[in-house]
Amino acid sequence: MEALEIIESGMLMQLQDLGRYGVAEHGLSQGGAMDLHAFCWGNLLLNNDPNAAQIEITLGQVSFNVLTDCTIALTGADMQAEINGKKVTPWQTVRLLRGQVLQLGYARQGLRAYLAIEGGFCIQEILGSVSTVTRNHLGGLDGTGQSLKEGQRLSKYGGNSDYHFQAVPARYIPDYADKLTVSIIESYQAEWFSPQQKQKFYQSEYQVSQHSDRMGYRLVGEKILPNKTTLISQPIAKGAVQFPAAGEPIILLNDRQTLGGYPILGCITQRDLSLVSQLKPGDSIRFSPLSPELFELELQKWFTFCRFFNVFNCGNEKKER
Repeated sequence: MEALEIIESGMLMQLQDLGRYGVAEHGLSQGGAMDLHAFCWGNLLLNNDPNAAQIEITLGQVSFNVLTDCTIALTGADMQAEINGKKVTPWQTVRLLRGQVLQLGYARQGLRAYLAIEGGFCIQEILGSVSTVTRNHLGGLDGTGQSLKEGQRLSKYGGNSDYHFQAVPARYIPDYADKLTVSIIESYQAEWFSPQQKQKFYQSEYQVSQHSDRMGYRLVGEKILPNKTTLISQPIAKGAVQFPAAGEPIILLNDRQTLGGYPILGCITQRDLSLVSQLKPGDSIRFSPLSPELFELELQKWFTFCRFFNVFNCGNEKKER
């Protein structure tokens, strides 16, 4: 059933789900929603399958014609959404009626918003996912990794059920501040960084570079030079903080390459990565090392998150649907 027609597609608008797993051995990126916290709440509000596809909107300035009565939820950054000029509150269910126009402006705080629709968007999976990964030419509406464009129509699964209001409790709605401190779990390669270099890194504040995207965030600030600058290519985890020869760190994200040859000090925790994904160019970030005791506690919180939203098996693989 056709549900939405795109009038304006903004800077970047893509279809995403939880991501494409088990394909790194083929050189393919994981992809998937950058802000997992916002994505999961969107599907839960609508009682969708946890992996139901949503629209990930970067920066904003998008609009849609409503083609059929339907229920949606907007989560993530507040983009001052309106229906026929009337303000829409994010992080709750919203009823759309045929003939209305849904419009989103620019994000006040944060960078990415998610538009979930009851039943999920009807998209053909490729290698187990609809996630759009442009660099791999995979996923999205036509399966070739293209972002959404004006004039395209999106269909949804299921019919039009009765509307039931649901809202995310206020305590679970993030504050997307422009200054962020995140926890990092040090890797075995941390020993390649001198105590002085690590101290400088943890005491420094970095800014997100303009040259940042879904592959990774380049950071501008203090240069950190490990004792070992190149190595044999290795698999790269989501959230890894690597240091190229120039010394300025890069946070590797969903659309990252599968292999890399630079030292990795550690990885940002999974829960903090949702907040990282909402940083805009020019926003600030600092890092704090996790002790083994705090890491174990953080891991327990991550597994609690996974069980609550029923999204991953042991925080590692998608559940069978």
